[in-house]
Parts: sequence; structure tokens; C-alpha cells
Amino acid sequence: MHAWQFNEYGKFDTVLKWVERSSPTVGDGQALVKTTAVSLNFPDLLIIQGLYQHKAALPAVPGVEAVGTVVEVGTGSKFEVGQRVAGFNHSGGTLADFFLVNNDCAWRVPDHVTDTQAAALSVTYGTSYFGLKHRGQIEAGEVLLVLGASGGVGTAAVQLGKAFGATVIAAAGSAEKLSVCTKLGADHVINYREEDIVERVKALTDGRGADVIYDPIGGDLFDQVKRCINWEGRIVIIGFASGRIPEIECNRLLLKNMSVVGLAWGQYLQRNPKKAEACQLHLYELLADGKIDPVIYRELPFEQTLEGLRLMDSRELYGKIVITR
Repeated sequence: MHAWQFNEYGKFDTVLKWVERSSPTVGDGQALVKTTAVSLNFPDLLIIQGLYQHKAALPAVPGVEAVGTVVEVGTGSKFEVGQRVAGFNHSGGTLADFFLVNNDCAWRVPDHVTDTQAAALSVTYGTSYFGLKHRGQIEAGEVLLVLGASGGVGTAAVQLGKAFGATVIAAAGSAEKLSVCTKLGADHVINYREEDIVERVKALTDGRGADVIYDPIGGDLFDQVKRCINWEGRIVIIGFASGRIPEIECNRLLLKNMSVVGLAWGQYLQRNPKKAEACQLHLYELLADGKIDPVIYRELPFEQTLEGLRLMDSRELYGKIVITR
């Protein structure tokens, strides 16, 4: 088969090559899937550089999320040949003609979900669903502040926040990105490059602050928004796209009766796969009901994978980039 492969860790545009390599061998509880669409995610850039929490053994293929058709199954696989499935691989492997899925990390795709939607509906929406519902304990009527609201997890959080009955404040760094958030249903938008995000949140909430803050950015933005959390509020840490891991004073937690919680969605696939699958099935239902729909910035053919990664690296995009066969 052919795949995008790197033989050493480094910048994607230097080390990633289109090569021929052996197809994966199917093991127990696994299925081999012929790729139809791959959704790019920020961890793909880290995997190629050897900086991700799950370090890929060289030579390696990036891509953590994809959809395709099962062509071979191993003993104990829950899938059958011919079924369409979406799968997640911690260490990559989906930017290829074929990829493997394990029982706990893949799901059948309903007919009403397109390949592009299916490819984009696992990582970012699974992350936002677990972050808001299970870690953030968001309730209808609460105020949700979404940082990086135009990105993959951000657009998912805006849509899911509205589906869960929250008032959504979307924060992003440009008028174009905020326009995307408004179209997704955000009740209020804040350009954090031009406005004081703390004062704006307080003004929009009559001084109370946000009940849940969804943060995939970290760094300076976290330093600011920890000052506009409501009493008994929850800050959900998703990642550190800014590049800096922030800190918080424990006395602030005490005085506000607030919580700061983390969310690593991929761990649920290993520790509680039934809950992860229930989440995925609910996401497919929300899609059918028109309450969510992945925002696709660009759909590119496999030969333009490097361009897709370039767009991600430059932060030029909003929503998702999907690579199709």
C-alpha cells in the first residue's frame, strides 16, 4: 500500500514522504479498513515531531482519525467485511491506503453520516462532548465561554454547548473566525486580540462570569480568563495550543469554590470504551437532528496532505481539514 511516512522526527514538510510500505497485519480484535477520508488534527503535527504523548515507532505514518470500509477482520473483531467504520489510533497510521482499528477505538458509521462528516466527528466532537458533559458538568441555562472557538474542538464546543442548552460566548482572534462562531449559534463573540476578554465576559454576565470555561489554548488566555469564572465555576483544560502550560493559585480555587479539571478524551477509549461508544452514537443522533455538523474548512485529496498540514501549522484555518481518497 501507499502511505505518508516519516523515517525520522521533524517538521512535516521536511520528513513526511509518500512511499510504498507493507499493509498492516490484522490481529485479534482488529479490522483492516480501506481508507476513504482522514481528518487532520493538531496532534498529527506533534506525532511527526515526536512530541506527542504517544510516540510513534519509526518508520511511522501520522493520522489519528479516519473512516473507511472494512476489508479484513481478525478473530474476535466486532466488525464485518463491507461495513463502514470510523476509527481512532493514538499513535497515528490513518494517512495511508489502509489502517487498522481496534474494537474499543472504532464505531460503525450510520448511513446518514457522510465520509467527510464521519472522519471529522470523533476526536474533536468526542473531546468537546466529554469535556463539557462529563468533566465540565454543564447544565442548561449556564454560561459557557469557549476559547479558540473557531478551531476544531472550539467549533464542536460551540455547537454542543448550544445543544446542551447553554448560553455560549465564543472567543477567537479575528473577525472572520468570529463570524464562523456566530453562524454556529454563539450568543456572544469576543475578539480577544482587540477586547479585554475578562471585562467583556463580566459585562455579558452582569458581573458573575462564566460557569464553564472550555480551554484548548492555555498560556496567556488562561491567565486572563481564570479571573472571569463564576462562583462554583469549572475550567476544563483541553490542551495548550499556545505552547505554554499555565498555572493557577490555589487560593483562587478556594475563594471561588471553583474547579479546574483536565480532559484527555483518548484515555476513555482504553479505560471506559462503552462510555466512549455511547458518546459517539449520541453524536450521530445529534447530527441527524441537525444540532451539530462538523465545520469543514477545506477538503483536500490525499496528494495535498502537506498543504493540509501547512494550514494547520499556520493556524490559518477554522473548523476541520479532511483528506479524501
